This record gives sequence, structure tokens and C-alpha cells, in this order.
Amino acid sequence: MAVNLTELSLPQLEGLKTQLDQETEFLTSSIGQLKVVQTKYVEAKDSLNVLSKNNEGKELLVPLTSSMYVPGKLHDVDNVLVDIGTGYFVEKRVGDGKEFFKRKIDFLTKQIEKIQPALQEKHGMKQAVVEVMNMKLQQLHSQQASQSATIKA
Repeated sequence: MAVNLTELSLPQLEGLKTQLDQETEFLTSSIGQLKVVQTKYVEAKDSLNVLSKNNEGKELLVPLTSSMYVPGKLHDVDNVLVDIGTGYFVEKRVGDGKEFFKRKIDFLTKQIEKIQPALQEKHGMKQAVVEVMNMKLQQLHSQQASQSATIKA
């Protein structure tokens, strides 16, 4: 159901603007979160390129936390454990791991592409509400000015 913005009162427009602000904030946050996860998958996929026969047996640092590492040796360059969510890990061949991460990256890209038009639409709606609010405020000010001029006369 379409609503003519010019028929709404200032308080109704203010309420609509607040709602649109919340919706755009939510959509922007959602896109940001999806991009963070997408970046993690891209980094994971890229890190699989290190696993080659040339690097087998080489020493490396194994992260225990984000700021603590222990020395280790790379023994198996053919298989990896992939976190598939909620604490479950699956052993995969390196190529299958790359394919898994590619599917996740593609899925997230499609989700971001689905949200982006909705976000742009909400921005456009908000802009229209602000324009109508400004127009109504100008009308209100000009009415008040003409009334005060009439009272003085």
C-alpha cells in the first residue's frame, strides 16, 4: 500500500524517518557482518595456497590464540580440517577445501547483492521523507511569519 508522504503530519513523518533510520542501520550492519565473514573465508581459501609439496616439512608458527603461537612442522600438505560451523570440523583434501570456501564466498556475495538494493531503496525513501519534512517546515514557518505580520498590522 503506497502512502502519499505529503498527506502525513510532521510527527508521522518523524516516526517514519526514525523507522527508516533503524532499517538502514540494520541493513548496513548486516552487510558489514557478511563482509567480515566473507573476508575470513577469502583469507582461509588463500592460506590453502601455502600447502604444496615444496612446503612439506617446513617449520611454521601455529596460532594458539590471536596473539600466541607455537612452532610446528608442516607434515600433511594434502589434507586440511575445515570448520563447517558450530564447532564441527571435516577433513578435506586441499582442493575440496578451496572449493568449500569458494562456495561460501559466492553465497555471501549473493546475500550481500540481495541486501544492497533494499538498502538503497530505504535510503531513497528516507531522502524523500526528509524532503517532505523540510517542505512542511518551510510552509509552517511561512504561515507563522504571515500570521505574525498580520498581528503586527
